Amino acid sequence: MQLRFSGGIWYWRGPAPFHFVTVPEVEAAMIGEVASVVTYGWGMIPASVTIGGTRVTTSLWPKDGGYIVPIKKALQDGEGFGVDDA
Repeated sequence: MQLRFSGGIWYWRGPAPFHFVTVPEVEAAMIGEVASVVTYGWGMIPASVTIGGTRVTTSLWPKDGGYIVPIKKALQDGEGFGVDDA
């Protein structure tokens, strides 16, 4: 499955700091339809994500009935964007 979407980066302080982009509802519903077949546990979905000119392997995390994409700080710095950028 290939999906293309845009979203703002947000910061979650948590026990360890993370930055995320929320998968929009329509795309999250599409992912949800195949989630039981592709999850490797805890609802995590393996994914390849391209941001700017950089492609990384990561996992979509389930959250509030949808999914979020973790965005490492090194990726943000390398592509020149940060919190609240889309």
